[in-house]
Amino acid sequence: MNDHDDHYHHIEPWGPHDWGHGAPHNSFSPFFLSLGVAVFLFAFAQAWEYGTYNPGHIPAILVGLGIIGFSMFIWWRQDISFDGSYEPLSTGTPFRKIEIRKVSVWVFLMSEMMVFTSLFSTYMRYRLGISNCNTVFERGMFDPVTNPTGWQEGVAVTCFEPASHLIASSWWHLAPGAINTFALIISSFTVVQALRYAKMPDLDHDVRTKKVFRYLASTWALAIIFLTLKMVEWFVGFYVPEIHLGPIHIHEHDIISLVNEGYTINADHYQHHSYVDHDTGAHMVADIQVSASLFYVTTGTHGAHVAGGIIGLSYMTYKAWKGLYTPLNAVSIEYFGLYWHFVDLIWVLVFPFFYLY
Repeated sequence: MNDHDDHYHHIEPWGPHDWGHGAPHNSFSPFFLSLGVAVFLFAFAQAWEYGTYNPGHIPAILVGLGIIGFSMFIWWRQDISFDGSYEPLSTGTPFRKIEIRKVSVWVFLMSEMMVFTSLFSTYMRYRLGISNCNTVFERGMFDPVTNPTGWQEGVAVTCFEPASHLIASSWWHLAPGAINTFALIISSFTVVQALRYAKMPDLDHDVRTKKVFRYLASTWALAIIFLTLKMVEWFVGFYVPEIHLGPIHIHEHDIISLVNEGYTINADHYQHHSYVDHDTGAHMVADIQVSASLFYVTTGTHGAHVAGGIIGLSYMTYKAWKGLYTPLNAVSIEYFGLYWHFVDLIWVLVFPFFYLY
């Protein structure tokens, strides 16, 4: 076989690639990934249309997830062989001589910024435009003469009930979100440390492998802690035992989850334990579907990004364990780090907006 034939007969494009011949331009994985995401999101939205669960769309959801998994598997099979020998640069302004992959990450992050900007602006619009439920309760009960804008027992009043009314009511309710904040901040440090050691040119290969693996695995573990505590906060709750350690005295009690509290997207007759008129014993009920939807959609969207990061970290941790990161291809960790820092930054905004205020 002559040199010309060798140039056009590469290793199978669906597996490891011979990067000495350049980048594989025949990968259909990005197209499959886009298709899978579109199928999954469309079916997922249809499955819970207007708060009504329709199990008939579950097969389509599974198909979408299957396409996503297939495309990512093929993509990673091609990336596993990447040794840094080929890193194409942009030629046009304003990104001239900047790595194309870095440009694409920044373009992706700009589109993600528009997603979260829309969610935050919607939150502020309704938070400021709809009366706070506590404000409505303090107006007192309805009276046609003295208080025509008051609330009536058994009649749901539309108002804004921030999740922080429950979450920020005590340290124990706030603990999962606070721990998650520290977990993500620390995870930004660990992913930077992984990049730092991967880029060290004079470091022994075995030492580099151990360092990069440990820091990427630590980032992965912190992300798992984040999602676990979020699920506990939403659906499970937790038990606090009685503790007496010197000046510390903690009484035995249960911390209920948001769902058990009744703080759900379809809560049109929400009852909070503090919305009780002491004189009459009447209980104000509220339609909080707008405020609950904004909380779950925003924090859920962020959680979905953390879950996506976990999937990527699982592959990267495996690649680090195999010792495949070197100073030549360590830039891949940098690209992921850009995404991960963005996810951390968004949480730094979500936490005070939805958990404290």
